[in-house]
Amino acid sequence: MGKWETRRLAADHGWRARPGHKIFVADRGAVRFDVPRSWVVDVESNGTVVFHDRKPPQDDCRLQMTLMRLPATGVDWGELPLIKLFYESVMRNRDDLTWRTEPLVERRDDLELVWNEVRYVDKGERREACSRTCLARRDNLVPLLTMDYWLADAHRFEPAWDEVVRSLTLGVYVTDVNGPRLH
Repeated sequence: MGKWETRRLAADHGWRARPGHKIFVADRGAVRFDVPRSWVVDVESNGTVVFHDRKPPQDDCRLQMTLMRLPATGVDWGELPLIKLFYESVMRNRDDLTWRTEPLVERRDDLELVWNEVRYVDKGERREACSRTCLARRDNLVPLLTMDYWLADAHRFEPAWDEVVRSLTLGVYVTDVNGPRLH
């Protein structure tokens, strides 16, 4: 995984976050979404980007993003149903679930995404937790996003998830993060 750095985008970059949010961009636009302005970010050694509502261990919510790239071999990856990948990788049988939604499928132009929510009792904390997982795809870009939080805090964190999913874009690149936005 390459080096991660934090930079301010130029004023004329063209992207706008909703009030109270900031823009996250990975790999110059391979993945872009908005997160609450106050959230802190870490990068794990495997390249997974992790956002927290507060610095750990005081955090109550964690959003993880891992970007996978399918081989660019001339294969039309749109022929492989994303819902099938989601079921095989995310919806595996878990005996600890207390509740789950059916996957929600959304298509926007050339972006496809599938997400759902599950609930389970955290064995260490002995309280109910929620986990929302999204698998998206555009061309060969496939980010996996997972957000974990306590059920009691759902009213605080579900709007953050909604904004991440609403603002998610893939493959809209900038060639110079200090210059104007380019497609």
